[in-house]
Amino acid sequence: MKSVGTAGALLAALALEGPMAFTLTSSAFTEGATIPTKHTCDGTDMSPALAWSGAPANAKAFALIADDPDAPAGTWVHWVLFDLPGATSTLPENVAKTETPQDLGGALQGKNDFRRIGYGGPCPPPGKPHRYFFKLYALDAPLGLRAGATKPDVERAMQGHVLGDAQLMGTYARKR
Repeated sequence: MKSVGTAGALLAALALEGPMAFTLTSSAFTEGATIPTKHTCDGTDMSPALAWSGAPANAKAFALIADDPDAPAGTWVHWVLFDLPGATSTLPENVAKTETPQDLGGALQGKNDFRRIGYGGPCPPPGKPHRYFFKLYALDAPLGLRAGATKPDVERAMQGHVLGDAQLMGTYARKR
């Protein structure tokens, strides 16, 4: 019987585990943790840095939607970003609040529920913490929408094109 060796054993173990999970993380907060004030309306309202791994290899584009399902008036959309190139695996902190942020490979930003382009951080009424979901979708093609598209526009355009998704949830509460 021939010995497989350490490298062969590692490859066999990885094959048994299946494909790597598609995950979304941030250097600003971990899953379920408090979003730092600088990423909220109580701070400088800058978007957090995000990174992802394990995306489907055939992803041609990504779309990101961040929202708060705990808002008093129903789910509140904080960020819509789409047509990020498939080779992308990070977003820097403080993405410019412009329709086409520089250095994002032609990605476009949509309109949030504050009626503004780009990221609008957590700004809940005083009380219990709200949950903020950052949802990243791997797509088989860019969406081809215009800048300023809304969450419903992006969700309609994504139908039949989602290869996988990952999410990160953070919380935030206001005391005053």
